[in-house]
Amino acid sequence: MTSGALPGSGPAGTPDAEDRIEHASRDEIEALQLDRLRGTLNHAYTRVPHYRSVFDAAGVHPSMVRELADLARIPFTSKEDLRSNYPFGMLAVPRREVVRLHASSGTSGRPTVVGYNRADISNWSAVMARSLRAGGVRPGHTVHIACAYGLFTGGLGAHYGAEQLGCTVVPASGGMTERQVQLIEDFRPDAVVVTPSYLLVLADAMKARGTDPAASSLRYGLLGAEPWTESMRTEIESTFGMDATDLYGLSEVMGPGVACECVEAKDGLVLWEDHFLPEIVDPVDGTPLPDGQFGELVLTTLTRQAMPVVRYRTRDLTRLLPGTSRSMRRIEKIAGRSDDMITVRGVNTFPSQFEEQILRVRGLAPHYQCEVNRTDRLDEVVLRVEAVDGAAGAGEPAGELRRRVKESIGISVEVEILPPGSLGRSSGKAARVVDRRPAVAASGGASALVAGRPTAER
Repeated sequence: MTSGALPGSGPAGTPDAEDRIEHASRDEIEALQLDRLRGTLNHAYTRVPHYRSVFDAAGVHPSMVRELADLARIPFTSKEDLRSNYPFGMLAVPRREVVRLHASSGTSGRPTVVGYNRADISNWSAVMARSLRAGGVRPGHTVHIACAYGLFTGGLGAHYGAEQLGCTVVPASGGMTERQVQLIEDFRPDAVVVTPSYLLVLADAMKARGTDPAASSLRYGLLGAEPWTESMRTEIESTFGMDATDLYGLSEVMGPGVACECVEAKDGLVLWEDHFLPEIVDPVDGTPLPDGQFGELVLTTLTRQAMPVVRYRTRDLTRLLPGTSRSMRRIEKIAGRSDDMITVRGVNTFPSQFEEQILRVRGLAPHYQCEVNRTDRLDEVVLRVEAVDGAAGAGEPAGELRRRVKESIGISVEVEILPPGSLGRSSGKAARVVDRRPAVAASGGASALVAGRPTAER
């Protein structure tokens, strides 16, 4: 398969320089994509029994893909496909060539396993280094990585990218909050890679020690692994005095580094299209949608060798936008996941919508949890939010938040204001919703939500 050096890329000794492909013409990018797509499809069809089986069942062959639009003829790949081929059924190279394995936790079923050969690790390091540079990090900076190391792709993905960029890496991993704060004070890193919710936990820990987070050395934050709002960006940037950019990735496709915001624009995540081919489809029927229309992100790997992934349904809801600071297209901030959406009294909503309203109410912290119950066939929602000043039960913020949620989302909620530290903290993704209903059916939910989203490009 085609996976050579990028056209116009600088030599390996200059990782701080932007790859020329980042500013290539649209024609150049699409020509490269088509060449690599054909290689990926042939590689997957000839080496992976699963792909050969589903291609044959659908009556399609890689040779039928003569232009990028023809990709829509190829069947999707789902997380269930990866699970049903556990552990090594999706590998396209002999096991002896696999130099690393990562896997999901498997909390919602059999784990998904992903394998990498040496070329995959090199490409992953390159796109992650590119992402860090886009987020403001430069060679010689110190990067504090507060993502978990191990089977989770976050820690090691960021680690290899930062080293390739020429940075000093602090592999702090997740958890041990007090130690994290001490390391930041002692080592004075320039940048941090972390989930946005855990970065706010670190801010709380700094304040508890009598330290102003804005006085820390951190000036760049690359934040990912969970949806977060513009309001939370404002909160983080004002708290730390840093530039906070969104970082996107998923282990099934590669890991962190699939897309990243550019610090100079902060207008959506540049998707590295020379390595990943994006599509937006209707989350219900899978129909391809045009750029600018809101739907589910589907990704095909273009350079992955050990485990190519064809038309993977990410379940992440966003839209494709034209390039600005780079030639490559952007994806809008992830609004949520089609499988994380909750339907309350016929209204479809995501945790990020609650977060957006919480951050607009003075006196409330961005630590919250939404509990959904059903009493006498009626859904009831309790929104528990921490106060910044410890004034538990304060009536005014609770009333304002109830009003904002009702006006913006369209549902009535009960609001409980709790003292700081009342809700559990996580060093990984925050658990925002607890659904205690005996059975939840989001009938037509995703399509109804998509129908209400704007379609114009910005």
